[in-house]
Amino acid sequence: MFSEQDNQQLLERIQTASSIIIVVHRNPDGDALGSSLGLQHFLKESFQKSAMVVVPDAFPDFLNWMPGSDSIFVADNQAGEAEKLLNEAELIFCLDFNDASRVAALEKPLSESKAFKVMIDHHRNPSGFCDLVYSDISASSTSEMVLRWIVDLKKESLLNKDMASCLYTGIMTDTGSFRFESCTSVTHRMVALLLDTGIEHWTIHELLSNQNSLEKLQLWGLAFKDKLVHLPEYRTAYIYLTEKELQSHQYKEGDLEGLVNFALSIKNTLMGVLFSERNGRIRISFRSVGSFPVNELSSKHFSGGGHLNAAGGVSDLSLNETVEKFKALLSEYPQLKP
Repeated sequence: MFSEQDNQQLLERIQTASSIIIVVHRNPDGDALGSSLGLQHFLKESFQKSAMVVVPDAFPDFLNWMPGSDSIFVADNQAGEAEKLLNEAELIFCLDFNDASRVAALEKPLSESKAFKVMIDHHRNPSGFCDLVYSDISASSTSEMVLRWIVDLKKESLLNKDMASCLYTGIMTDTGSFRFESCTSVTHRMVALLLDTGIEHWTIHELLSNQNSLEKLQLWGLAFKDKLVHLPEYRTAYIYLTEKELQSHQYKEGDLEGLVNFALSIKNTLMGVLFSERNGRIRISFRSVGSFPVNELSSKHFSGGGHLNAAGGVSDLSLNETVEKFKALLSEYPQLKP
């Protein structure tokens, strides 16, 4: 949590700032958008301050129902305007990422901006590019952290349905519908505050889960039938998809969301991985159970990072070379063996 002194400084910055920007990481997910839009609504409700949410690239269609999503500035293909926004900002909130490199093409203008920068994030090892940092790796989500801050300010009475819908979405998606270890009694008490606003949580689940296209389901069918590999000797399963396979199924951003969890769901599997080829680069999603640190594996070998049980990485090798590199690494981790 912010210290009392930090809170006082931050509140003064909010009150005096003429331009406030909220930035999230590339490939924004439910928590990135939920926390940023929730914060945007809070700043408007509590301080009568308008803030613009800026994302590096497009977000999944299944999140476009969220209150305020239609006003999000997508920086991809608008680099000049995005740079101008960051240069002119007086206050920038950096939500759900721990290093400026996580915002892709926005890294340079964000780092060079003279704005006062505030980080709210739950990933490990936050770097020192922000003036104020609220970091808590035990938190279920950045959305929960934003809500805790609202409660710490004793402003929970200002929670409304729009704010609550966004924050609930962030918490729910980052906890795997409240089933991950990071979901604690504190998380549920925070969620209770959101439910008290009258949001229809069942409707939110429907909006997030039941928006599949036929092509997406057919892509997942291909993944399960032909592109899923199980390595019982390492308690590992992985899925690998080529760019051609994605394109032939009219791939849209977000269509692979959650697919990696099915690799992990195989009985006695400790680690699940998804390799997907996009724009000539390999994106990698890692998931694990128990104490196996996929964030360390990703950071050491695939220029990534994240949480103990959920991390991402990238590779500039070909898809086949990346998969072979990954398989060769497994013998270095004796904890994977049955």
